[in-house]
Amino acid sequence: MTSSLAPRRRTLPAVLASALLAAAALLAPASPAAAHDELVSTDPSADAVLDALPPQITLTFSADVLTDAGATVVEVTDASGASLTAGDPEPAGPEVTQELTGAASGAVTVKWRVVSSDGHPIDGSFAFTVPEASPTPTATPTTSSSPSPTAAASPAPTETAETTPAPVQESSEASPLPWILLAVALVIVAGVLVYVFASRGRRNTAGGGTTGR
Repeated sequence: MTSSLAPRRRTLPAVLASALLAAAALLAPASPAAAHDELVSTDPSADAVLDALPPQITLTFSADVLTDAGATVVEVTDASGASLTAGDPEPAGPEVTQELTGAASGAVTVKWRVVSSDGHPIDGSFAFTVPEASPTPTATPTTSSSPSPTAAASPAPTETAETTPAPVQESSEASPLPWILLAVALVIVAGVLVYVFASRGRRNTAGGGTTGR
């Protein structure tokens, strides 16, 4: 009787260890989802109102972005949809710089896509405004023989840049699948334990009855 129970006792730790390893493997894919980098700030900031189109824009992320060819894309367009970019974006550590060219008035839209340091692509967009300049009035000539002063041109109003926080990136909700699989693994382990202990009890009972005879 002792020899038949010994293999089962040695098998029980192995079954428990396999179940724990399976549960850990199910949970492992869920942890990197929270490690994606995110956009920390932009220059100019989102919804800022500027006097003129800046020479470049800078995006700052929470970690270094990958510098592989084609991994970083920045599109800057004016209100009519015309491109304002000059050359390719330049990633350097956690920052991405994009040179701009031309003149713009109205809303300027920036769309970006980079590859996070964990290899996951992330993207987003924001906008700022370059208002149209007010026309400068011209002097009106007079027919009087006596000289008269000409009207001075009034200075065009200037807008001050407003500092607003960088757009917050929406994080995707974690999938419940790993937790469901973990629950299934735990139910299997519990079933194995119940079966082993129930078999051991039946064999102990049978052994006791034989000794009594």
